[in-house]
Amino acid sequence: MIRKNILKTKRLRLVPFAPEHLDGLFRMNSNPEVMRYLGPPQTREETGAWIVRQQSEWERHGFGWWAAFERGTDHLVGAACLQHLGHVETNPLEIGWRLLPGAQGRGYATEAGQAAMTFGFETIGVSYLTAVTHPKNKASARVMERLRMTYIGIQTHYGVPCVTYEIYKPG
Repeated sequence: MIRKNILKTKRLRLVPFAPEHLDGLFRMNSNPEVMRYLGPPQTREETGAWIVRQQSEWERHGFGWWAAFERGTDHLVGAACLQHLGHVETNPLEIGWRLLPGAQGRGYATEAGQAAMTFGFETIGVSYLTAVTHPKNKASARVMERLRMTYIGIQTHYGVPCVTYEIYKPG
């Protein structure tokens, strides 16, 4: 099968969600440590439904969530996204990421975030992107800063207060 929208970085391969990613994504989304700032851990069925929704997003918009693998392997380390902020189609696009505990602290979030940002600016053609996180998620906020995003304050998204960053397309 020919796959579109696969992104490759120095150490990662980002692949749009597919049914064969269920085991790895469920392992990540059922992990309380991964989900501590994102919501309750997911069941296998919820993760499967998330994959189906994301496949629909890719078809409808040309962007969504990628499964993140160490390059040259089938070892899933996390996921990254380009999506409408708060799942509201009139909102700006946001980049995001989540990683399995063993992949955290290795620069993968920054690498995946940069790939999602570049895809948004260069492939989708937007001139503005945002990223949000829980106020206690200092590691994710540091990734946003490493991506040269600018802190704009605490805003409510997904029904909760979020630390919010933004970036405009360079040039």
